[in-house]
Amino acid sequence: MRLSPQDLLFIYGETSSSKMHVAGLLPFTPPADAPRDYLRRMIDEARRQEVVAPWNRKLAHPRLQFSPLHSWVEDVDFDFDYHVRRSALASPGDERELGILVSRLHSNHLDLTRPPWELHVIEGLEGGRFALYMKIHHALVDGYSAMRMLGRSLSKDRDSTDDRMFFNVPVPSRPPREAGTSNPLTATLRALGGLGSTVTGGVSSALDLTNALVKTQIRRDGEYAHIAGSASAPHSILNARISRNRRFATQQYEFDRLKALSSQHGATINDVALTIIGGGLRTFLADMDELPERSLVAFLPVNVRPKGDEGGGNAVGAILAPMGTDIADPVERLQTITAATRAAKAQLQTMSPTAIIAYSAALLAPAGGQIAGALTGVAPPWPYTFNLCVSNVPGPPEPLYFNGSRLEATYPVSIPIHGMALNITLQSYADTINLGFVGCRDRLPSLQRLAVYTGEALADLEKASVDQPG
Repeated sequence: MRLSPQDLLFIYGETSSSKMHVAGLLPFTPPADAPRDYLRRMIDEARRQEVVAPWNRKLAHPRLQFSPLHSWVEDVDFDFDYHVRRSALASPGDERELGILVSRLHSNHLDLTRPPWELHVIEGLEGGRFALYMKIHHALVDGYSAMRMLGRSLSKDRDSTDDRMFFNVPVPSRPPREAGTSNPLTATLRALGGLGSTVTGGVSSALDLTNALVKTQIRRDGEYAHIAGSASAPHSILNARISRNRRFATQQYEFDRLKALSSQHGATINDVALTIIGGGLRTFLADMDELPERSLVAFLPVNVRPKGDEGGGNAVGAILAPMGTDIADPVERLQTITAATRAAKAQLQTMSPTAIIAYSAALLAPAGGQIAGALTGVAPPWPYTFNLCVSNVPGPPEPLYFNGSRLEATYPVSIPIHGMALNITLQSYADTINLGFVGCRDRLPSLQRLAVYTGEALADLEKASVDQPG
């Protein structure tokens, strides 16, 4: 099976310091009557399950990294014990120790001579809990498919005892429009690959693109004054060359806390999340004496249905949004972010699907300069395109279980790259919002502090919202 052009890019992007794998950290609470050997039984049962495609596929010629003819072949010598591993924290392990372990696991490359995935069963958490850390190369499975995989391998029934591991659940075929929409890197690559399609999309698409670029890059007035252009981001510590080592941190909030703020201020849940992340970054960078005078700018992958489309399907686009790190007042920060994202999304909704893809490509194309600058150590004299990526992935709306164990959270672990040392992904699950922070260990030490400061920023926004009703 031949790799698609998009999947090839993730193989080509694999270097000693850039790893093109994504992951998920899933903590579980086992049933009250779980036996002492519950996890051993779970692994023994999984060993008896068939490993189905694509989980049994490996690259035909893994050592020819830049071959344009990469293809997947079945691994007839599949080694279960290599791919499914047991790890343990010194009991009772807390969240910090779990984060340290995941940081180390996420820093290691996947072996491309084997099917490129690993499952780590982590025991020793406080209260008899355990966690699954699933690590998958992005060339094998994209984020959209991974979310569907999660939903299909878990159960809504807490009494279910016949749930199968994800590698025993076939991944659904990827609809061409939807594939990769939940992962920022996939969205970016598809956008950059689609610039030329505007020509074949007709005069209407070309006019849409030209009009959008003029409003975004040249004449930002009226409602478009709030839109961030391709040269709005300041130079920052986040835009440096990254090392091979990673830091990972998590936060979890009750969905209703963000929903209440969203309703009060006429903002989206994502706007509220950006506001508290911006507040956390403001404190985090100020502590390091690395806070730029201008606001940091985030790259946000978005799904926008084309104008007049009454059916399903999504248009994949990208917008840039200020994080409000230059604004001390949390309500003012939220208002600034809301105005920017609302204007940017409104602009996309006036465009054809072809123009949306081309516009996103044009918007993000200048980022090549900041990546080159990070690699060479020579910062370009002009402003950057963005400083970090913040992605929002809808997750399962109801509690899920695996053989009686309740899933507590779903923490995404994404990909930092040269010129973007921090990647933050939000994922909704049941009645919670889960944040996964992943960054370069050498550029962003003590990343857990950013997660803590994000929680403090949420409390500050709630207090300010009481003092200044929306």
